[in-house]
Amino acid sequence: MIRSPCPPISDADWPDSVADLRDGFAGQLNVYRTMAHHPALLRAWAPLRQHLVKDSALGPDRSEVVILRTGHRLGSHYEWAHHVSRARALGFSDERIRAIAAMPEGEDGLIVRAVDALFDAHRIPAELEVELTAAIGREAVFDLIATVGFYFTLGGILLTYETPVDPAIAQELERSPIDADCS
Repeated sequence: MIRSPCPPISDADWPDSVADLRDGFAGQLNVYRTMAHHPALLRAWAPLRQHLVKDSALGPDRSEVVILRTGHRLGSHYEWAHHVSRARALGFSDERIRAIAAMPEGEDGLIVRAVDALFDAHRIPAELEVELTAAIGREAVFDLIATVGFYFTLGGILLTYETPVDPAIAQELERSPIDADCS
């Protein structure tokens, strides 16, 4: 088996140019420890991450729907596992999470259709955009599109460099598996 040329970077090997990020978000997860192989990208990533993860017009629940569906569509086990954990922490039932991997009804279904449109047609069709804007607001539609792009990029990094799921998340899902998965 070929080893990843970019495994998550340990604290001992952490680049000096992003030392200030290690004790924050970047040092907490393997995805950012992998991204630290390109310190300038990691630094540039931080403000967009702040907006999409913390300050998005989607809010935490809608964001999780977008991210779970994106991870599912990418086949990114890392994103799926991490966001199952995060969705559960927000109070999502496993039934709701499984529905997001299939095709939910209501607002979740509307959001899933928008994510699928971005994957399949690389745009949200006008009729769907009008429906989304009425339901969640125009700024949230922009944030939905940006969130899909952000997590599509992260998924590409994760899949390319075979980044392992962080141990605490792997243990959580081992204790409490979910029968829907990203593959």
